[in-house]
Amino acid sequence: MLKGGISLVSACVLIRSEHGKFDAVVKKIKQLKGIERIFPVLGRYDVVVDVEAPDPKTLGNTVLKMGRIAGVVFTETLVEIQHREE
Repeated sequence: MLKGGISLVSACVLIRSEHGKFDAVVKKIKQLKGIERIFPVLGRYDVVVDVEAPDPKTLGNTVLKMGRIAGVVFTETLVEIQHREE
């Protein structure tokens, strides 16, 4: 994704939180750098987070930080790919 002429790596992170820990998890995630959007969902996951980073390493570090937050049971990360039709 391009933002202000800068190419960014984007991902959607799906998060399952422990029962009763949703609010605390969301509050901590909002403090992380690169969080573009965070919202609750119904189903297998409790929270969806849209993340942008300048490179894959920074993106990976941000996702790892999310996984270490108290109350996070597990995460699944969906990284945007560059696709060109031929």
